[in-house]
Amino acid sequence: MTATISRWIGLAPLLLALPVSAQLSAFAADTMADMSIEDLANIEVTSVSKKPERLAAAAASVFVITADDIGRSGAATVPEALRMAPNLQVAQASGYGYAISARGFNGSRNTVPNKLLVLIDGRSVYSPFFSGVTWDAQQVMLEDIERIEVISGPGGILWGVNAVNGVINITTRAAGATQGSLVALRAGQRGNSVALRQGGGGDWRLHATYVNERHTELASGAPVNDARHQWQAGMRRDWGSGADQFSVAGNAYRGALDQPEPGALSTGTKLALGTVQSSGASLTARWTHALAGGGSLMLQGYIDHSEREVPPTYAERIQVADLQFQHSLPASGIGQLVWGANVRHTWDAVTNSKTVAFLPAKVNQDWASLFVQDELAVREDLRLILGARVERNDYTGAEYLPSMRLAWQLTPTHALWGGASRTVRAPSRLDADTFIPGNAPFILRGGPQVRSEVAKVCELGYRGRPLPQLSYSATLFHNRYDYLRTQEVDVSGTFLTFASKMEGKASGIEMWGSYQATPYWRLSAGWMALHQRFWLKPGSNDAAGPRTSGRDPSHTAQLRSTFTVADGNELELAVRKVARLESDKVPGYHALDARFGWRLRRNVELSVSGNNLNGAHAEYGPLATRSEVPREIALKLVWLN
Repeated sequence: MTATISRWIGLAPLLLALPVSAQLSAFAADTMADMSIEDLANIEVTSVSKKPERLAAAAASVFVITADDIGRSGAATVPEALRMAPNLQVAQASGYGYAISARGFNGSRNTVPNKLLVLIDGRSVYSPFFSGVTWDAQQVMLEDIERIEVISGPGGILWGVNAVNGVINITTRAAGATQGSLVALRAGQRGNSVALRQGGGGDWRLHATYVNERHTELASGAPVNDARHQWQAGMRRDWGSGADQFSVAGNAYRGALDQPEPGALSTGTKLALGTVQSSGASLTARWTHALAGGGSLMLQGYIDHSEREVPPTYAERIQVADLQFQHSLPASGIGQLVWGANVRHTWDAVTNSKTVAFLPAKVNQDWASLFVQDELAVREDLRLILGARVERNDYTGAEYLPSMRLAWQLTPTHALWGGASRTVRAPSRLDADTFIPGNAPFILRGGPQVRSEVAKVCELGYRGRPLPQLSYSATLFHNRYDYLRTQEVDVSGTFLTFASKMEGKASGIEMWGSYQATPYWRLSAGWMALHQRFWLKPGSNDAAGPRTSGRDPSHTAQLRSTFTVADGNELELAVRKVARLESDKVPGYHALDARFGWRLRRNVELSVSGNNLNGAHAEYGPLATRSEVPREIALKLVWLN
């Protein structure tokens, strides 16, 4: 039995690969070159304090990816667009599989990245089943995105548990900003896609997308079984009068994804892997009411249904019903208070197999939370932001999330801010209910004693514009973690279990800035450095646990050059550098991307883009199964009417 245990250590616990404006940027009335550095600093963001505020005044490390940025980058998917955020680590594991995180924890030997909350128009796509995001299912039509706000650092006060190391908030355009017809066709060496949109009546739109991606290859040249075929259709309607505004949005998708080795769920036994069938639908409704004096009320509800069949290991079906309320009080002479509540219920059913089981197979769960945040004007140039949230979950009960931030406006163009927060990641079914194999006697017996992972975070940031043509931001952070998940051999020596017997710390710096060299040429750069260390608590025997830090690069850097040529033509060049990953010995790499766009007519744009022009490279995973992210040349045609 001891020999069997040794074979399963490190393998049993599931290496899951569960895994902006009224027109396109190319057709906007104002080009990026017409948008000054000051205008960029005044972009309105909502993710930091759950109310509109200028980016320059936000007391958090937040990077905004605009619609212009997405259009000029040549990105084909949301994960590719997220590479532009210097405060994110985006690693491609296979053709459609991504590991994305902020400030470390980009997965470990027994979990996927699980400390980054992702929202699409206020709807969370963070799965309560495995504490992560299934990125292939998030097929947002890029031409409809208004902006992506990327917050690195804790966001639990406003967004709840699981917003430990960051929040990605994707906001799509209002229906009134997407009127008329749009057709976008893309053809590249890795695959093809088509996107269609029709808006009318001034208040509605319909859209549909289809993606066909070919397989990638190993470093040896052998094919990887990771092709993808997926369609999605959706709608949005916005209407209202006076103080009341309403919005309804829905979408449905279905995909077929080849399953690369070692499989979406690796258990140490070679299996005959089948095609993953993925489908789902969601509907979100929101009402906002403007109050006299500048306050507001907001009520939002959504339902989300998803199914994923992963042969031969398991199939999962989950429904989520979520209701949120928020009240923002009018600003007074000393500050502004916002408070709200959130309730959520999930119905989760798993079809188990002889390889793995989630016990019980069917679970209903409830979450409920209440938050309050008050922004106090200590003096004209100094704001104190105090907040707290209490959230209850079925695994660990009530969790308390306090936060304090201080923002000091040194001058109209220079600001300092600092913060201290406590946030947590609550256990998921993967943590508590996993049993391997699917029938007794079990080698892995779940994690009945797993606790919430705790992070205590201190931050110090600066954001400034020393020259009219130059702006930059820098943030220092220090995180202290406790009760991190481990995999333990029971004292009997006969089985494994999940526990919470590791702690650690992470320190680092994030920096980025933009320089308007000429009216038609802008340079943007970003850099991140990270140092992590983890250690076991007394009584733990998970010798591999502290090597979690090996999944994160010690530093990353990027430089982007955007040049607007006459008559709307544009050239974008981007260079990325990512340090090596000690885990699995993934080499560091450089990547060169480029895009050139021609406006053939007022309503027609043709572009050619090249990704990884300096050659293919690996980004994530063990050598035997990791994909080489290939060089790709692609053409894209966009027609508007």
